[in-house]
Amino acid sequence: MKNFTKPSDAELRQKLTPEQYKVTQHEGTEPPFRNAYHDNKKPGIYVDIVSGEPLFSSLDKFDSGTGWPSFTRPLVDANITTRTDRKLWMTRTEVRSKHADSHLGHVFDDGPAPTGMRYCMNSAAMRFIPVEKLEEEGYGEFLPLFEKA
Repeated sequence: MKNFTKPSDAELRQKLTPEQYKVTQHEGTEPPFRNAYHDNKKPGIYVDIVSGEPLFSSLDKFDSGTGWPSFTRPLVDANITTRTDRKLWMTRTEVRSKHADSHLGHVFDDGPAPTGMRYCMNSAAMRFIPVEKLEEEGYGEFLPLFEKA
C-alpha cells in the first residue's frame, strides 16, 4: 500500500460501476438488502474496491438486520480512518479506507461483543476474496486467521 497512488477521477469512472463510483467517491449509500455482501456467509476477506487494501474479515462479520454487511472490527486497523459526518439529521462516524480514501460506510456503537461496534459497510465499496483465493490474489498473510477458525 505504500506505493499505491489513487487513480484520477477519469480512471475511477472507467474502472468502477456507477454505483461503486457514487458510493466510494461521493459518499453514496447502496440500497439495503439489495447488495452483494449483506448475506454473504463465505469465509474470506473484504478489500477496498479501489486500492485492494484489506478492510474486513468474514470472521468478524455478523447479521445486523440492517441489510448491509456489518463487522465488529476492521481486519487491519491502519487501513481504516474515520471522520465526523453531519450530513443527515444526526452526527455519525464515517468510515473511509486509509490509502484510497474511499467512503465505505459508518460505524456505530451498538454492535455485539466482543467490541460493541457495528461497522456498517457498503458492498459497492468492497471486493470479497474467498479464503481459497487469498494466496493467489496476494493476501496469503491472512490465511492463518482462517486456519485457527
